[in-house]
Amino acid sequence: MSSPLQGLKVIELARILAGPWAGQTLADLGADVIKVEAAQGDDTRAWGPPFITKSDDETAAYFHSCNRGKASVTIDLRDPHDQGRLRDLIKDADILIENFKVGGLAKYGFDYDTLKQLNPRLVYCSITGFGQTGPYAHRAGYDYIIQGMSGFMSITGDPDGMPQRAGVAITDIFTGVYATTAILAALRMRDTTGLGQHIDMSLFDSAVSVMANQALNYLSTGTPPVRTGNYHPNLTPYQVFECADGHIIIATGNDGQYRRLCSVLALDDMAEDPQYLRNSDRIANREEMTERLSVRTKAFAKDALLTACENQGIPAGPINDMAEVFADPQVIARGMKVELDGVTYVRSPFVFSDADLTLQRGAPKLGEDNEGISE
Repeated sequence: MSSPLQGLKVIELARILAGPWAGQTLADLGADVIKVEAAQGDDTRAWGPPFITKSDDETAAYFHSCNRGKASVTIDLRDPHDQGRLRDLIKDADILIENFKVGGLAKYGFDYDTLKQLNPRLVYCSITGFGQTGPYAHRAGYDYIIQGMSGFMSITGDPDGMPQRAGVAITDIFTGVYATTAILAALRMRDTTGLGQHIDMSLFDSAVSVMANQALNYLSTGTPPVRTGNYHPNLTPYQVFECADGHIIIATGNDGQYRRLCSVLALDDMAEDPQYLRNSDRIANREEMTERLSVRTKAFAKDALLTACENQGIPAGPINDMAEVFADPQVIARGMKVELDGVTYVRSPFVFSDADLTLQRGAPKLGEDNEGISE
């Protein structure tokens, strides 16, 4: 079967994570993605250890995580000859992704207003920290800082501890996913208008957007949410519980699931206690309820309690490390690991009934495709 984006040509003038993540997603979906790098390469090639060695190439695992499926050409934007090479690549491209600072490409003649004269059908996606407009437009964007500015860290972590970042660069990842969505929307619009357009993606916008229910909790009450550790602000019990041999997550989403949990834990009196009858009651009495439930969960082994919860239709799950994730039978059954060019990757999470992903090459060596593509 063919891939959904087969035949589309993408020029990626992006480095680090958000732009490359969008490019990798498009590559998995079948687009031909050409990554344009300076002579020293994308910064993340050196972001190790760990490093992955292929023949004479040693490149950080970080780079491999977001550059699968692409070609690589090296171009010096200051060199007139190389500028011509790049224009040749762009003149018949469908998509260009860039993450230079605002105005950074204009001095070389690769801004959208210039390139739309060369290629009116070009969908040009700019990814910056704060967007093309506004008082922060000139600032560089860093995922960690955006996590703090967006409010994410104010609601993440133990109430008595420091604000916490996420364990991966979620702002970059979400921006890459949103950028992919915007690009596909612009391509669909091009089917009608015949013209491309400029997409202005901001890490800060993306991070604020994914505050979701926490943003609306504030906007509807005027009270900023605070850190709740592993508690859910709107549901309970919906958190981490200690067992005899570790921790699990129990995530009851309605009153019936709560009552079944009480039965599993032999706390039948709590199932009908007016203090805990409805979710709003349980939130009002969360601390005492949690203490009583925890006394009982500590008597169970993790697997025993997870099995009991599953048998009773109570949402619960383990807290896996990466080794446990990739040994999980569901992850194995879904084929999330893929071997390409002797390197193990994690595929994009798309499964189509009548299309395949394009998973044919790993991350490229620096300038690997110079002769085949751009000369």
